[in-house]
Amino acid sequence: VQLQASGGGLVQAGGSLRLSCAASGRTSRLLQMGWFRQTPGKEREFVASITWGLGNTAYTDSVLGRFTISRDSAKNTLYLQMHSLRPEDTAVFLCAARMLGRSSYEFWGQGTQVTVSS
Repeated sequence: VQLQASGGGLVQAGGSLRLSCAASGRTSRLLQMGWFRQTPGKEREFVASITWGLGNTAYTDSVLGRFTISRDSAKNTLYLQMHSLRPEDTAVFLCAARMLGRSSYEFWGQGTQVTVSS
């Protein structure tokens, strides 16, 4: 599976962005997809995930009520709608895919930079 993330950019605090992640390849075996973020010197952080079939979602506490993860199965595309952005949300956001029969995320996109100015 190949993942292509897009939608990052520069936004003022309080603003909104929508990230997209287009999946291609063996998408019929997708089990779950997620968004992670990484800043220099810090470990990669889980942001949100969604099961591809049922659409069950999970979020890290710091984004609850501000971010919404969704997917369009017909387009094989994952989204992350982000509202009320804060400077501490600044990071490279990466999408990832977990396949059927796998216990962890196996495929990763290249990342898209989100910068929130104060």
